[in-house]
Amino acid sequence: MNSHLLFLLGSFFLFIAIRVPVAFALGLSSLLTVVQLGLPFTSIVNQMFSGINSFPLLAVPFFLLLGRLMNDGGITDRLMKVSDAWVGHIKGGLGHVNVMVSMLFAGLSGSSSADTAGIGAMLIPAMKKAGFDVDFSVAITAASSTLGGIIPPSILMVVYGAMGQLSIGALFLTGIVPGILIGIAQMLYTYCLARKRNYPSLERKGYLERLKVTASALPPLSLPFVILGGVTFGYFTATEAAAIAVLLGLILILIVYRHIGIKDLPAVFADSLIGYAVPMFAVANASIFGWLIAYLNAPVMVANWILSLTHSYYGVYAMIVLFLLIVGTFLSPLTAVIIFLPILQKMGDSVGIHPLHLGVIVNLTLSLGLITPPYGICLLIASQLGEISTPRAFLAIFPMIFLTIAVIVLGILFPELFLFIPRFFMPASF
Repeated sequence: MNSHLLFLLGSFFLFIAIRVPVAFALGLSSLLTVVQLGLPFTSIVNQMFSGINSFPLLAVPFFLLLGRLMNDGGITDRLMKVSDAWVGHIKGGLGHVNVMVSMLFAGLSGSSSADTAGIGAMLIPAMKKAGFDVDFSVAITAASSTLGGIIPPSILMVVYGAMGQLSIGALFLTGIVPGILIGIAQMLYTYCLARKRNYPSLERKGYLERLKVTASALPPLSLPFVILGGVTFGYFTATEAAAIAVLLGLILILIVYRHIGIKDLPAVFADSLIGYAVPMFAVANASIFGWLIAYLNAPVMVANWILSLTHSYYGVYAMIVLFLLIVGTFLSPLTAVIIFLPILQKMGDSVGIHPLHLGVIVNLTLSLGLITPPYGICLLIASQLGEISTPRAFLAIFPMIFLTIAVIVLGILFPELFLFIPRFFMPASF
């Protein structure tokens, strides 16, 4: 391996080991490598700027703002009532509500951590009070929140599409089937555990009441279809769709539902701005790191090494998934995508993996990093809300990790399972 590449990776892991924040570790290791290579310092500035100077990335702050508006505007409560009406009566009722509301909220925010914080704050105490074990309450909240990075619109897919020069709309469509499959798998697991541990169910609602509750939440439930439909049929880009969704969200919470007033908006905008600035700083530093990895020819070296071990389509895919499972434990999904995308694409091209299929598998696999220590931000948030230790929560969430891996394996064995929707609606992407 190139000595400069070893220095880049070694210094990065050294900084991580001494607990330097990941964003700063990326920047510092890149700076030291640039000095070692004798490259001009303007390279750092240029790469930081080019990494975030992307029109599609402008969708990220809008989706973050939309998620915050949905939380503060009382939309999450309405989604919970809809979920309760349709699945609350099943054995383990609140567990099913937890999963279903995460699936619905994922279609509005695109952010897993926002899902964990917003839904967990309400449902974890409610589940504990109803007699659910606290470790399961925390685990199902964290596990279901990963759907925010899979079910469209997904912020992670926006970044992947922007960095990988792929259609964001087509990537959104690839996330529909795996998102639904994971949600169903988590509900089946909840049902089996509820029967074993005798978790309670909620009162069955009549069909008239179900329709009434659903109708009251129909405006926010229609937002994902506005976003997906507009992007899929070419009426607007993902960024424009996000901006339109925010505008519609403001109309809903200020005029239709009137849950908050105009005076509350500055605080919402400020929090969303901070929520955008912090990951974008990591994105900027990861852009330098990723550029150096490509500059030092790492994608070709890794691809050649992989091909020296196996030329099998499934063998290469297995190594990609294993690599991402390891990477995801200490890097955020956004950072991992920006750094390793050139390597992943080179590996995929070497055995003919379709770029869209690779994109959805990468997103699915990295979503597990949100619930695996030491990074595991969703697991950490849910553990704090449930007031239990992270190791205890991880033991409870372990079976649900294998459910997602099972869906990943299913998608690798049957690629059209994930691709048939984008192939039908956006054939130009194939």
